[in-house]
Amino acid sequence: MANTNITNGQSDSKDIWERHNKMMVEPLSENDQEVYQIIKNEKKRQTCGLELIASENFASRAVLEALGSCLNNKYSEGYPGQRYYGGTEFVDELERLCQKRALEAYGLDPEKWGVNVQPYSGSPANFAVYTALVEPHGRIMGLDLPDGGHLTHGFMTDKKKISATSIFFESMPYKVHPVTGYIDYDRLEENARLFHPKMIIAGVSCYSRNLDYARMRKIADENGAYLLADMAHISGLVAAGVVPSPFEYCDIVSTTTHKTLRGCRAGVIFYRKGVKSVDPKSGKEIYYNLEGPINQAVFPGLQGGPHNHAIAGIAVALKQTMTPEFKRYQMQVVVNCKALAAALIELGYKIVTGGSDNHLILVDLRTKGTDGGRAEKVLEACSVACNKNTCPGDKSALRPSGVRLGTPALTSRGLMEEDFKKVAMFIHKGIELTLEIQNSMNPKATLKEFKEKLAGDENYQIKVNQIKEEVEKFARMFPMPGLTDI
Repeated sequence: MANTNITNGQSDSKDIWERHNKMMVEPLSENDQEVYQIIKNEKKRQTCGLELIASENFASRAVLEALGSCLNNKYSEGYPGQRYYGGTEFVDELERLCQKRALEAYGLDPEKWGVNVQPYSGSPANFAVYTALVEPHGRIMGLDLPDGGHLTHGFMTDKKKISATSIFFESMPYKVHPVTGYIDYDRLEENARLFHPKMIIAGVSCYSRNLDYARMRKIADENGAYLLADMAHISGLVAAGVVPSPFEYCDIVSTTTHKTLRGCRAGVIFYRKGVKSVDPKSGKEIYYNLEGPINQAVFPGLQGGPHNHAIAGIAVALKQTMTPEFKRYQMQVVVNCKALAAALIELGYKIVTGGSDNHLILVDLRTKGTDGGRAEKVLEACSVACNKNTCPGDKSALRPSGVRLGTPALTSRGLMEEDFKKVAMFIHKGIELTLEIQNSMNPKATLKEFKEKLAGDENYQIKVNQIKEEVEKFARMFPMPGLTDI
């Protein structure tokens, strides 16, 4: 009897092991149909919709293949040649290649610039820079979030410190002019003299004009401050040489790798190295001390093992940036953005700053009598993806006046200037419907009540579906980059 049990146990164990081995090689469509279906639905949404979120793009097939490779399996805490794990000869080779390409992509001399490609994304990259170079409670100045800055640049309100940057460091924002929408550099210079920041951040999340890096360098030097450029939004445009480069003026440059750069979701930090200056009295060379503190802040300070599959995706994307095709793409991103802005202005919309130098515009809907939250929801229902955004002069972030629109993703699908004129018309139809719904309600109706009206009124749903059908018919005309099997 005992022998029978042993035999049965061995048989059961063999069956389980066979199923285990099968599970390890099954495609996702067989192994997890729920997740597979969600991904299919998202792929359909991306393919059939118009993606106008300025921070999004479509990665190439090669980038996605690298991201889904066996490199996901490997731990490699440390840096090339100095790892805490064995079996790292190939990830060392990969990381060095990625670093080499990062410097080449932006035309940087490896004697004067170094780069860390391990940050998991842009926010950890920025926090690593602050941790490395700004002492606890040290002072930082970044563009205010409601004026087009980013959370990681130190956003806080009069009631709460929102960003971890504002919790661990002391932050003071600089602003845009409430009428022109342009950064008020004179006021930045004046406030910097009073605040004495340790670091000034030249970076944006929703600002459609080129930054004056030379002016910001001058302000930083007057205060003995580091100048950090957060070029996350424009990194692809910088690599292609279609917007001014921050590298000439800045001490440190951080970026994400998935926006205009069109790679996977990750972050990179560039830092100056070598001779900084010469002491006028002694003639002794003074060297930058950025590499060690920044590398130590990334690991072991804030992160564990690097995501080697993401570093591979970055490397692939960086190789693509160094092609004539990529430069042509980035030029088209800017041309398309200008075309979208012009078409919307012709339709009666107000564009903050009156236009764009880069890949995005901010549409101020106050002159139309509505706001970004309501417009965003109607456009989303019509398969047009964008995001609500505050405009200069807004009193509350809870009811932002504008919508942010960007051209990188749709340009990756092949849309040209004439196509963006049609996109502008779809946006116009969505906002006209927004106004129609809004005007049928109590002027004091909340956004929640507006959404309920949008979803629950049969007449409005018919109108939404009419616009949606037009949008999706148009969107399906353009190919979708990436993997074709999902």
